[in-house]
Amino acid sequence: MPVKSVTVRVPAKVNLQLSVGPRESDGYHNLVTVFQAISIFDEVTVSFTPAQSGVSISITGEQTHGVPADANNLAVKAVELIAKEYDLNIDAHIEIKKAIPVAGGMAGGSADAAAAIVAIDYLYSLGMTREEMTEVASQLGSDVPFMLSGGTAIGTGHGEQLTAALSRGTYHWVLALSTVGLSTPSVYAECDRLRSESEIAEPQTNELLMQALLAADPKAVGANLINDLQAAACSLRPALRLVLDVGQEYGALGALVSGSGPTVAFLVSDEEAGLDLAVALTASGVVGSVARAYGPVAGAKILS
Repeated sequence: MPVKSVTVRVPAKVNLQLSVGPRESDGYHNLVTVFQAISIFDEVTVSFTPAQSGVSISITGEQTHGVPADANNLAVKAVELIAKEYDLNIDAHIEIKKAIPVAGGMAGGSADAAAAIVAIDYLYSLGMTREEMTEVASQLGSDVPFMLSGGTAIGTGHGEQLTAALSRGTYHWVLALSTVGLSTPSVYAECDRLRSESEIAEPQTNELLMQALLAADPKAVGANLINDLQAAACSLRPALRLVLDVGQEYGALGALVSGSGPTVAFLVSDEEAGLDLAVALTASGVVGSVARAYGPVAGAKILS
């Protein structure tokens, strides 16, 4: 095989909108979400290993705690799913260099799965179309298809049915990271517990948010950030309320828990404002660690 190894870079995401419908009979919820890919990246290297049988994995980088280094990792599941669907015997080693926080509401596991799909397609010269990649991705999780494309997009269904959003401009984010993650199923269960079933409408796209993105108006985007899971995340992790309050007190244009949390995303006007807020949050003592990022950025991309 001519290609021995490939490295794919893949971003994190924040949800500018996450509207959650009633719990369906299958236990899932219909969603309307607006994803934005941001400039915190994992690098996934997949190497062809003919001397070894099957798929192995190792994890390095800043955010390794809690990342499964076995068959439970979504990147391994992605490789095994492609092997099954394309009737391949895949002998490969996956190395994930982690910078995206784990269980942080930023789709770190989904990002790695998307990177693995792109890597195996390249390494085994499968010539998969974007539609075929998306079909595999949607079987692995509702965030995985977006991590293939990146940018800014509207997700419906369970989040996996994507439409590119009409968005202009660059948006600057400050992210308050937690050392301990939150379980997505637990957050959805708490959301169901807190809400009265009769009050829950079918989710709709926030038109004010879409207009603000089209106008490249960060202030209006900040005013229209929404996450129906935020109350549940704050119920399970009350300290998040203080983080949200402190960030807004120090001048964020808008703030919300990203996805199912516990990462809190603050939108700021520009890079300088982001630096000021990052310093203020760090000095406040209410945040474990802080990262800065911008978006939108492209999805999974081959580096070498």
